[in-house]
Amino acid sequence: MRLRRAGLFDWGFHPQTPKVFWDPRRPGAEAAMFQSFETTADPAQGPGRLARLRAVMARDGLAGFFVPRADAHQGEYVADCDARLAWLTGFTGSAGFCLALADVAGVFVDGRYRTQVKAQVDLGAFIPVPWPETDPAAWLREKLPGGGKVGFDPWLHTRGAIEKMEKALSGNGIALVASENLVDEIWDNRPLPPRGAVRPQPEGLAGRGHGDKRAELAAGLRAEGQRAAVLTLSDSIAWLLNIRGDDIPHIPVVQGFAILHDDGRVALFTHPARPAGIGDHLGPEVWLYPESAFEAALLELDGPVRVDKASAPDAVARILEAGGVEIAWGDDPCILPKAKKTAAEIEGARAAHLRDGAAMVEFLAWYDATAHRGGLTEIDLVVELEAQRRATGALRDISFETISGSGPHGAVIHYRVTRETNRGLAPGDLVVLDSGGQYDDGTTDITRTLPVGEVGRAEREAFTRVLQGMIAISRVQFPRGLAGRDLDALARYPLWLAHCDYDHGTGHGVGSYLSVHEGPQRLSRLSEVALEPGMILSNEPGYYREGAFGIRIENLVVVREADRPEGGDARDMLGFETLTFVPIDRRLVMAGMLSAAERDWLDGYHAEVRRKLAPRVSEPARAWLKAACAPI
Repeated sequence: MRLRRAGLFDWGFHPQTPKVFWDPRRPGAEAAMFQSFETTADPAQGPGRLARLRAVMARDGLAGFFVPRADAHQGEYVADCDARLAWLTGFTGSAGFCLALADVAGVFVDGRYRTQVKAQVDLGAFIPVPWPETDPAAWLREKLPGGGKVGFDPWLHTRGAIEKMEKALSGNGIALVASENLVDEIWDNRPLPPRGAVRPQPEGLAGRGHGDKRAELAAGLRAEGQRAAVLTLSDSIAWLLNIRGDDIPHIPVVQGFAILHDDGRVALFTHPARPAGIGDHLGPEVWLYPESAFEAALLELDGPVRVDKASAPDAVARILEAGGVEIAWGDDPCILPKAKKTAAEIEGARAAHLRDGAAMVEFLAWYDATAHRGGLTEIDLVVELEAQRRATGALRDISFETISGSGPHGAVIHYRVTRETNRGLAPGDLVVLDSGGQYDDGTTDITRTLPVGEVGRAEREAFTRVLQGMIAISRVQFPRGLAGRDLDALARYPLWLAHCDYDHGTGHGVGSYLSVHEGPQRLSRLSEVALEPGMILSNEPGYYREGAFGIRIENLVVVREADRPEGGDARDMLGFETLTFVPIDRRLVMAGMLSAAERDWLDGYHAEVRRKLAPRVSEPARAWLKAACAPI
């Protein structure tokens, strides 16, 4: 590719958030928060919008149209302008899609959102469909027995997903047809694309300079005989270039596309109206262009060009194919190196978790001193917890909107509290509090389940089984080469004994001041990616009884070389180091259900929590911490 080098935009570095002491109960406190409690989608609008979509479908001769919860970068979180699924249906979950046909519209959601979707969509217009149990191709064959054309926006679907669907629909008279985005056509006053700030991630925190990263990945391209790689994942680009941004709430990425050449040069395509100051960081081998130049740049490439079938938009492949550019299908070259954290990133994660853990202890001490008085709501907990994180003086953002679900709301796995749903805490409730912070040196994600007074035996038994599963993952040592699917059952076994389970994975990968949900590693029965040292994952089994209560306990862990016990074989084994240090509520534990080894783990964990956090918290919180960490 021979593009004229554009002038480097001068993107500014924003200093660390100043230390604040913030009263969450003062007037206007919510307005200053990272989290909002507004209702972000309106199910009442769904029927009218669906009717307008069907009208343009009919105009274009389409029997159906795909509306995914995705943008061109396939991120879990999307900008307001890309929230098409929520705008159309009212469903705000982080995964799912709608298949809109002339006489039926299915909203496909996984187990995390089965309860949520029923409350968020107009059930007279949209039908919730359990996914992946229901294959969308099979659903289409049933609903379109006479065949027809189903439109999709090729910028919002990967080539791999389209090929899989086309194969499943083969011979049924149903054809997938690339289309302009029909939702965008009918979306009045659609928000503008993000234009957030961009800043460098210091090499001392990243552990490697971006020149070193680019050179290593370029050598990999040359070894495969590839001339370039197309990068479309925002967190891959942020990792590669050691930059962070504010384009997506809670995920510090810069939206755009990039082309990595086999000589280590990178062309970065992003919104041109970025603030100045980043040029010295990126240097002369990173060239900046407006995002509008991306398609033309693809056509100027010499192949083979690596494209990730699992993450790149189908449109990228179509552009290259139309221009006669040879495609070499392969993984995004950033994925695995990004997942295997450097020593500096792991040390940063440890520091971030201790800082975050101290904030959690201050919150939990406040909670125990306040909850028994009554009057607290789910929003009160969110506001207080964010205030404690802000008081560290290091909080960049929350890593996702805090899940604060009490009683039956706790059974909604990804519950989002709004002013309309805000529930007062009642005696006997369990509260699922899932939250995290974004700090320059790391991303945190922690869940604790809290009692409101005395809770029932069924709740305590379920909590103890969830705890046993979390301890099993914390203690396990396993041969190198095993994947998340090989370990997932360990966390479920205590629940399976009671004929119980949970409808989400046991753990997800976590970035280093990047996305709180990061691949490719997972603790899941679906994950075939081998776990490797340096990978950070969550360890979060749970249990949910719809309409009654929910339970989840979550720590983050990092894969490390396992210590060989005396007498053990000389095998190459891995294990987990726990990163999260916050007390687990002992009032919910039925100690008699724990084995001696499980009790020892819990007591040892709490002793370490107290040792690490006592010097970091206030005197009242220190007294609370001592009691909370007493032996079981």
